[in-house]
Amino acid sequence: MTSDSRLTPRWYTTAQVAELLGFGLYKTKALIASGELRSLKDGRYRRILPEWVDDYVKQRAEESRT
Repeated sequence: MTSDSRLTPRWYTTAQVAELLGFGLYKTKALIASGELRSLKDGRYRRILPEWVDDYVKQRAEESRT
């Protein structure tokens, strides 16, 4: 085991996804509300799996090719 105790997140908060994508929080919440970016409700909070962020990016890249 290494001395680095940081863990890779299993899911992201809306704010973390906004930062990852370079979007504002409002735009990220709008993508979630529209269903363009998949999320789940965990208690009071929205969570986004890393693969859902990847899916969104792939979808946008494919749309830009057409």
